[in-house]
Amino acid sequence: MNPATPRRAPARHRPPRPCPGEAVVVLFNKPWGVLCQFSADGSGKPTLADFVRAPGVYPAGRLDADSEGLVVLTADGALQARIAHPRHKLTKVYLVQVEGVPTPEQIAAIKAGVDLGDFVAAPARARVIAEPPGLWPRQPPIRVRRAIPTGWLELALREGRHRQVRRMTAAVGLPTLRLIRWAVGPWTLDGLAPGTVRTESVPERVV
Repeated sequence: MNPATPRRAPARHRPPRPCPGEAVVVLFNKPWGVLCQFSADGSGKPTLADFVRAPGVYPAGRLDADSEGLVVLTADGALQARIAHPRHKLTKVYLVQVEGVPTPEQIAAIKAGVDLGDFVAAPARARVIAEPPGLWPRQPPIRVRRAIPTGWLELALREGRHRQVRRMTAAVGLPTLRLIRWAVGPWTLDGLAPGTVRTESVPERVV
């Protein structure tokens, strides 16, 4: 090589996107208490390995053990990044049972973006809803104090930091009692019982 010739910067490798109609994901309705990982941690809690038999898949975004609901799994690393990373703007929808009756001021605070100390949560869509019909009972049941009523919220956000929804509701005076992730982008829990899985295709707008 001629020493006077400048070197070109190496091209950035971009993993190929999966083709619409060919890529698939595994949807799992994670029960309360299940670890969102395939390896055991010594606590005796069940893991994804106790429910998901599809080889080579891993979760595109996690749920805490004390949260329930939709976990999307894929064997495609590029697809996993597109589902999990906030820059791709896949909205996550949560059904949240809270302690107390939400007020318009509390809902407005969540919509505006809550200061959580170490970061300010991005504005989220939030509304008060009735208790979702046909919702499965949680095992074990939540602890309800007779003197304090409870309410339900539907929250939609694109972030997904550790325990963010619980921190957001607590910051406005509404401690979370039960947290269910209902939807991730185009996929929902509709028709998916707790502890069960199904396979779905990936819409073009995701890939």
